[in-house]
Amino acid sequence: MGIKDQFQDKAQELAQQAKQAAGRAKDESPERGRQGQERRDQDPARQDPAHQNPARQEPPNRRPNPAA
Repeated sequence: MGIKDQFQDKAQELAQQAKQAAGRAKDESPERGRQGQERRDQDPARQDPAHQNPARQEPPNRRPNPAA
């Protein structure tokens, strides 16, 4: 078996592993979604949209700088 054949075999093996991993991830994604939903349902802080994204919170009231 030549080096070219070894590389081709290894490439096929890695491609197969990648396909299997992608399939597993696809199978697991609905379960992860359900788990995330359950966590949001159980934790009231996660239900507050402002808590989830700090960028969406209103900025604090700031006083004008008297030195300016």
